[in-house]
Amino acid sequence: MDNMEKQNTVLIIIDMQRGMADPKSGRRNNLSAEENIRQLLAAWRVADRSIVHVRHMSRSPLSVFWPGQPGNEFQDSFTPLASEHVVEKNVTDAFVNTGLERWLHVRGIKDLVIVGVSTNMSVEATARSAGNLGFATTVVADACFSFDRLDLQGKPQTAEEVHLHALSNLQSEYATVLDTASLLG
Repeated sequence: MDNMEKQNTVLIIIDMQRGMADPKSGRRNNLSAEENIRQLLAAWRVADRSIVHVRHMSRSPLSVFWPGQPGNEFQDSFTPLASEHVVEKNVTDAFVNTGLERWLHVRGIKDLVIVGVSTNMSVEATARSAGNLGFATTVVADACFSFDRLDLQGKPQTAEEVHLHALSNLQSEYATVLDTASLLG
């Protein structure tokens, strides 16, 4: 896979915080996402490639992602190493008011691999911005997940449907959508 072959490809892991496992989040799809993210993280670490961990810092004291709450902490498997960059965001898009774009440009990084949660929120928003900013962007479908949602008409949408719609929105227009095996292949 071209992105895995490029030494200067960064892995961006979005919002893999303890709060994502909170039952309040609801039913989700892709129960193997964490294992796939761990495989990608391990591959990037072994290859000594750049890794960016994105953490959502909610502006609402009622949120599990409010700073200082246990839900705001990274899941143990995704705790950044001292050498890995951490971006803190307050909105879904990891590029908004975080300095991420500048950090990437300063290092000459043009290729991004995006994983994390949730597919239809922070992953999609970040991938859209990345594509619009000219980065060659890959989203790893089986290293992301979504939650059940109601559509605008109040009709239930399964997490699988939400996930698939978000990835379909990204494919070809903003990003290339692959699975973990294809990327690491």
